[in-house]
Amino acid sequence: MSQSRLGAALSRVARAEPLRRGAQSSLRPLKPLRQRWRAFEAQYRDWIAGSAGTLGSAGCGSVISPLGRRRANPGLGKPLQQPSTLRVATYNIHKGVQGIGPARRLEIHNLGHAVEQLNADIICLQEVRRFNRKAALRFTHWPDVPQADFLAPEGYTAVYETNAITRHGEHGNALLTRWPVLRKTHSDISDHRFEQRGLLHVLLDVAGTPVHVIVVHLGLIKGSRRRQVARLRQFIEHEIAPGERLIVAGDFNDWGARMREAMNSMGLCDDTGVIKSKTLYFPFPARILTYPSRLPVTQLDFIYNRGLRALSSAAPHGSIWARMSDHLPLVTDFSFHTT
Repeated sequence: MSQSRLGAALSRVARAEPLRRGAQSSLRPLKPLRQRWRAFEAQYRDWIAGSAGTLGSAGCGSVISPLGRRRANPGLGKPLQQPSTLRVATYNIHKGVQGIGPARRLEIHNLGHAVEQLNADIICLQEVRRFNRKAALRFTHWPDVPQADFLAPEGYTAVYETNAITRHGEHGNALLTRWPVLRKTHSDISDHRFEQRGLLHVLLDVAGTPVHVIVVHLGLIKGSRRRQVARLRQFIEHEIAPGERLIVAGDFNDWGARMREAMNSMGLCDDTGVIKSKTLYFPFPARILTYPSRLPVTQLDFIYNRGLRALSSAAPHGSIWARMSDHLPLVTDFSFHTT
């Protein structure tokens, strides 16, 4: 399917009213909305299938490649007994609301469907609201439960920790997973009082193998990000054994991938090491553009790992993804073997 046809199809879906999962809509019939979402699911599957490419090599110098095919899970939230791959996604959802002023609109219902379509084993979310009294009064279909619980597909576990307390509510980082959660911890990495930041650490049992996942949302100031990465290093050295598998994902606010060298020095690699062409290898940092979602020009979202082999990475794009948040999700497939 051509990019123009895909963009046109997704644009038609984006114009649909937000669908409230599990309830009839009083604004328009439910059936046409379901048909639009089925069309969106078909377009997304076509995008995944059409993105299959040569897999990259392991390590910090891996070759960037789009996502390949991945067989459907037998039950959305049911863990595979012996997974050959582990799919990880990171997504800044912008508190489930888009637009400015009177044009602000609720996107949390559309985000719920989008999260399901990512079909990831681990989903790291930033800017997730636990509650917000002002938004609840403004939007008729504001969820009755915290956003992390609302977005979790059936069979997934939602883990949330607050980073910022505001006048009207709280928001922070969250992790959704189809694998059992062994424990969670939270660390405040705020650099100054104007930006409340934290990291969420979750230990998962993936088919009997412990896998640590850290969800981060770093500051807007370059100096703050450097100090927060240094505190991340201290946390890892104190809390996680050197030989255990580790994933660090989130919104790094890292224009130009300037924090990559510091992350690599911890033994953490991402799947964007070099750009591959048919005849040459360019030793420039590759990027998977994730921001802004309407016209991506840079990568602010990253997935780093230790002890895993990244197979492929991609960011879905199109009108509907541009509608839901100011960021695009980043999705990486890892090769996973328990022995």
